[in-house]
Amino acid sequence: MGKTTLARLIPDAKYLNCDLPSVVRALSDPELLLAAQPPGSVLILDEIQRLPDPSLPLKIAADEHPHLRVLATGSSTLTARGRFRDTLTGRKRSIHLCPVLWEECASPFGIADFDRRLLHGGLPEALLADTPSPEDCAEWIDSFYARDILELFGVRNRHGFLSLLRLLLRWSGGLVDVARLSRLTGLSRPTVKSYLEALEVAHAMRLLRPFRSGAAGEIVSRPKCYGFDTGFVAFEKGWTQIREDDRGLLWEHLVLDTLSCRFPAEDVFYWRNKAGREIDFVVRRDDGGVDTVECKINADGVSPRAAKAFRRRVPAGANLVVTPGGGPPYRMQRGGIDFVVGGVALLDPSAPPPAG
Repeated sequence: MGKTTLARLIPDAKYLNCDLPSVVRALSDPELLLAAQPPGSVLILDEIQRLPDPSLPLKIAADEHPHLRVLATGSSTLTARGRFRDTLTGRKRSIHLCPVLWEECASPFGIADFDRRLLHGGLPEALLADTPSPEDCAEWIDSFYARDILELFGVRNRHGFLSLLRLLLRWSGGLVDVARLSRLTGLSRPTVKSYLEALEVAHAMRLLRPFRSGAAGEIVSRPKCYGFDTGFVAFEKGWTQIREDDRGLLWEHLVLDTLSCRFPAEDVFYWRNKAGREIDFVVRRDDGGVDTVECKINADGVSPRAAKAFRRRVPAGANLVVTPGGGPPYRMQRGGIDFVVGGVALLDPSAPPPAG
């Protein structure tokens, strides 16, 4: 797993694998184990969700041993329902490892083929493989259910849950229709909503809420759903190669990955009105501005209609057009709307505006 590899790179750290019964036994008395660590040392608790109460050693470490630095990793979220008896508010900082970002592919992975990143996905092993492996994707999905969903959330309906997951991956990038999902999977609407929550908490699906300006005629209730990795979206869609029409949808996923790494989840939205005008992503900035983000393979395909409708409601903010290519950003005007065009570097909150 990527997180384990990264954790083991920390020099002079004491590494404990909580998958091992001997480690679980040692952590049954966390006071004794923590007191034995030298001041200033780093303790790694890998797969901490295997412990009966994962929050206990972390709480004791934070409260009684502030000289220790503890890195706890888990296969899913460390705040899954029913696992943590303490939320550790004010005692932890959470880091979510997303798939390899498009801007990271060239270095250190040496991948410059855009279609390869879309088709293979961003899990390092799959990205570096010669060809995508449907068997590995299917095995990962089964393992995800057994390791994360069954164990952490207690979901017993394997068939129903996996049917929903696969359907959502095939619909990735579209609006969530709970009633239709219920009909197609045979699950009740409350169960669909419960499973959607588990998928979001486990970072397998990203639910993007609609932006509300307060004006009439906006879509305000239905989220959009994005699969966590383009490789699994392509796998469930049955794609063995990337066609021209596939790139735009999958590029949205890569842009969302970058946005998720750079902005809090509560500041990233989509926008759509009942006239059919839609903005791929809307980002709320700390300075009060609201940026629009259009994902385009070719910037020449940008239409000003949606941005014009949005700016009548929300005037303050930049209109960004993000493309897979590199090069310096530049400005263009369409239909009286100013756009800034560039790569994913445009999405850096600290990036200066491009020259006019």
